[in-house]
Amino acid sequence: MEREPIGVVGAGWVGLVTSACFAELGHEVWARDIVPEKVESLSRGEVPIHEPGLSELVRKNAERLHFTTEMPDVLSHAQLLFVCVDTPPTYSGDADLSRVEAVMRELGDSDEHALVMKSTVPVGTGRSVQRRRDSLGYVSNPEFLQEGSAVADFMNPDRVVVGANGGSEEYADRVAAMYAPLGGEIVRTDVASAEMIKLASNAFLATKISFINEIANVSEELGADVSEVARGMGLDNRIGPKFLQAGVGFGGSCFPKDVLALKQLAGNSGYHFQLLTAVVEVNELQKRRTIGKLQKHLGSLAGKEVALLGVAFKPDTDDIREATSLVLAGRLAGEGASVRAYDPVAGAKAEDMLAGARIADSALEAIDGADGVVLVTEWPEFRELDWTGEVKRRMRVPLVVDGRNFLDREELVEAGFTYEGIGR
Repeated sequence: MEREPIGVVGAGWVGLVTSACFAELGHEVWARDIVPEKVESLSRGEVPIHEPGLSELVRKNAERLHFTTEMPDVLSHAQLLFVCVDTPPTYSGDADLSRVEAVMRELGDSDEHALVMKSTVPVGTGRSVQRRRDSLGYVSNPEFLQEGSAVADFMNPDRVVVGANGGSEEYADRVAAMYAPLGGEIVRTDVASAEMIKLASNAFLATKISFINEIANVSEELGADVSEVARGMGLDNRIGPKFLQAGVGFGGSCFPKDVLALKQLAGNSGYHFQLLTAVVEVNELQKRRTIGKLQKHLGSLAGKEVALLGVAFKPDTDDIREATSLVLAGRLAGEGASVRAYDPVAGAKAEDMLAGARIADSALEAIDGADGVVLVTEWPEFRELDWTGEVKRRMRVPLVVDGRNFLDREELVEAGFTYEGIGR
């Protein structure tokens, strides 16, 4: 495979993983970001986000990774521009494409470059871009990375989607060739279908989570154990075990945004996507039910001390975007409770976002004097705590709401804890 220089626009989580992994494959990479401090730290080999294996990959490939704030630096070295900018939801629920539009403006009238869109954009974005700039190469190449395993996901893909129309097929061939060494099936399709594959995939996974959470809620009423139910379901190869873990709801930068984006796209076209409306409602219900479980045992939460173990939306990341912890902290504060939170990597990031919660330096500090503990993120260190000894001695009321069914229920109950899981 011929290794050609590439440009990456946006050195956030997706852009940085894309840059480091392509450099690992032998490509010269020019990555541009508009934040000077980030570019300076990356140029020193300092990675500002927590993602397993990423820092090592950046340092290992330092000679092939070039970070800059200047778009002309990228344009002068690379023809293929991988666009990895944010597309957050607007107040209307539509995707904010202002950063994509900014890239288009900086590209100017150049016909020597091709945009490779990794950012999650509405179906029809590529068509709109090509309608305005019919001579511009455009390839849709959505990412399917999971935070906490992004490097492994990139290097061992289930599939790689490459979408192109008409005159952009040559660029799509080049993009597909870059992924060929990774061995995943390459799905060649049109741009609109590639855009839809991304949104539909995340919406389906979110639906699977909301479905098992509904089963969990019914299981609580009927005396079934959702962990056993999910295990039995997952052994059916038509269903599979992934994303069948009941909990306090999904969060992060992808699922909430992409579900709402697809729902909004459908609405804009005149179609009411009823299933996704339910997916969103169920996800919000899970957070309300968590507060209810505390009230079930403590009564009014006014003046009570509640500890949140975990702030990040999932383990092995410091991402707190749309994290369940943010919602829980806000609702607990609204009920008059005092909240202390601890997370091994995301605590500092959350200090200004957790609705007045105090950020503890350790799990035991958060738990000290608590009337209840909510396990929000299943960090391994929380399972290793001395629950039956030190933790119980420090708590005012031995009440645990295990929001991920992560702890040993039998051990806690035997030690005198009041245990509330999800669907158990």
